[in-house]
Amino acid sequence: MIAVQRILCPTDLTTESDEALRYAVALASVYNAKLFVLYCKESETNHNNNGHNEQSAGTNSLFIASLAPHLGLKSLSELNWEGLVAENVDNVGKTIVCEAAKQHVDLIVMRSRRRPRAAALLGSTAETVSRTAPCSVLITHPQEREWVSFSAGEIDLNRILVAHDFSVHSEVALKYSVSLAQEYQAELHLLHVLSSEEANEPEVAWADAGSKSSYKSAALQLQSAVPKEAFLWCKVVNVVSCGKPYEQVLTYAKEHEIDLICMGASGMRFILGVLFGSNIERVLRQAPCPVLVARPRL
Repeated sequence: MIAVQRILCPTDLTTESDEALRYAVALASVYNAKLFVLYCKESETNHNNNGHNEQSAGTNSLFIASLAPHLGLKSLSELNWEGLVAENVDNVGKTIVCEAAKQHVDLIVMRSRRRPRAAALLGSTAETVSRTAPCSVLITHPQEREWVSFSAGEIDLNRILVAHDFSVHSEVALKYSVSLAQEYQAELHLLHVLSSEEANEPEVAWADAGSKSSYKSAALQLQSAVPKEAFLWCKVVNVVSCGKPYEQVLTYAKEHEIDLICMGASGMRFILGVLFGSNIERVLRQAPCPVLVARPRL
């Protein structure tokens, strides 16, 4: 299993953003990790120490109220957690990233509000964090395929999709995916997307043992990417397609009822920060399930 010892979950203490806590609490329980709940707010001026203490106590009560619905069968005392409050916040995304580095967290779990298309170029907090975080980021959003139960907080992960471009960063995504697939006996789907230029031969060329087509080469690379022992305890599906990476990832996830999409934070085809949105950012905005943006912890 991958080492996840410290998890950060930012929230604005609303019911919507608190949905990320359901995933954060479940994962913290599975990995026996410490959970940091981060609330970003503007600082009030001209208050005395008593006022500050009362304010802190009130915030702690709000943390407890936010966590309570997502504990499932556990009690609050069984959860290793700490509430954090960031004052004078002008840039929420930057604050989350800085706090993640400060607390040396291994994973950030957060909620994304689906921004309208008209605002897409402005980005979102989730996209900012995914682009600059010092660790992997799990993004959840409304109207998605759920794999953490609402009542007991149990994880029911059946199908995981790895968008693999053979880069070092997508190997990190694969490592996360293999670990989760092993833990939950989930199907592991690996998808590599060829560009139109690469796909200069028909897929039927796979049948020709002597062919050195891009399809066959990619298929062999996918097969060798998965540790041999993984085939003993989970079903592995390798797929090579052609087109725009984000479109192929989204289509495959919808058609095969994928529960979690894993993508590397950099690489030849999945690099972040490109004008008009990168593949990862487009997937984050349209994915039918949670998305894990995997990167090594800095």
